[in-house]
Amino acid sequence: MDKMYVNGMKFYGYHGVFAEEQKLGQRFNVDVVLSMDLSKAGLSDELDATVNYGEVYGAVKEIVEGEPVKLLETLAETISAALLAKFTQIDETTIKVIKPDPPIPGHYESVAVEITRGRA
Repeated sequence: MDKMYVNGMKFYGYHGVFAEEQKLGQRFNVDVVLSMDLSKAGLSDELDATVNYGEVYGAVKEIVEGEPVKLLETLAETISAALLAKFTQIDETTIKVIKPDPPIPGHYESVAVEITRGRA
């Protein structure tokens, strides 16, 4: 299966379990892997034969910068469902949502969840 990657998308959102997170907001990074057949695009060199990654970015931005949710898992599920609904060419998504600065004590780079979802 062919794959398209849109990595390192950076957003500011208001997601989290704690009231301060939903009030003050924080950074979120998202990586997306889209599995689909890219042969038509490769042979035709036409944008309409593939998924426009600018539109992928816009769809993810709308979700991450939109309505707050408590869990990264919910955010990842919402992103995956939206991309599968909007782009019928996609067979499977892998979504990684990264929270660089969660409000927990300790020394670490980030926390993240990653899910893979496909069409039923």
